[in-house]
Amino acid sequence: MVTAYDYPSAVHLDMVAIDICLVGDSASMVVHGHDTTLPITLDEMLVHCRAVARGAKTPLLVGDLPFGTYECSSNQVKNLDLGKEIMVWNLLCSGHGSSNFERRTNGCHKVGRRFTFKNCCTKAIVEAGIAVIGHVGLTPQAISVLGGFRPQGRNVASALKVVETALALQEAGCFDVGLECVLAPVAAAATTTLQIPTIGIGAGPYCSGQVSWPNIHVCLD
Repeated sequence: MVTAYDYPSAVHLDMVAIDICLVGDSASMVVHGHDTTLPITLDEMLVHCRAVARGAKTPLLVGDLPFGTYECSSNQVKNLDLGKEIMVWNLLCSGHGSSNFERRTNGCHKVGRRFTFKNCCTKAIVEAGIAVIGHVGLTPQAISVLGGFRPQGRNVASALKVVETALALQEAGCFDVGLECVLAPVAAAATTTLQIPTIGIGAGPYCSGQVSWPNIHVCLD
């Protein structure tokens, strides 16, 4: 998985046969110069997604849902406004896209052997026919709750929450789960436990795949 925020970047990714192209809300920081991913709006993300969709014809196109656009109950996802936002997002991916959103580790609870979400519309979005990639571990949209950009899974309780949340996302219908800034042994445990692929974002070498940011590499060069 490689990120792109504009048409030229998307064309280059298309030429080198990248499997998955991510239009990340990291554009808030990388492109717009904000300190966090929180300020970027749905309209701004749609501009990036439209541009990338025109350039990347082959890869699966994944668009981040920005902060505040998906925190709802499963019933609310059926209302007109949110339904329009999500369906427009899917259409902009030109028929080869999916959505990605973060799930905080404190956003789920265990009931017997089943994991369910409080106020989570993951399942409803999946049932609406939209493919979803989950995102656990360090979730930048929740840095105020997490106390900043800090690694997750550093103790037993935190590690269990990472794995349990990933399992909950799998049960809700996600076809993939991103593990961000999670200690490598925890990412390995989640990858082994899940029946769906994991994509590592600074989570060690044991995930099914990895995310790369060309913009960051250019800056490092």
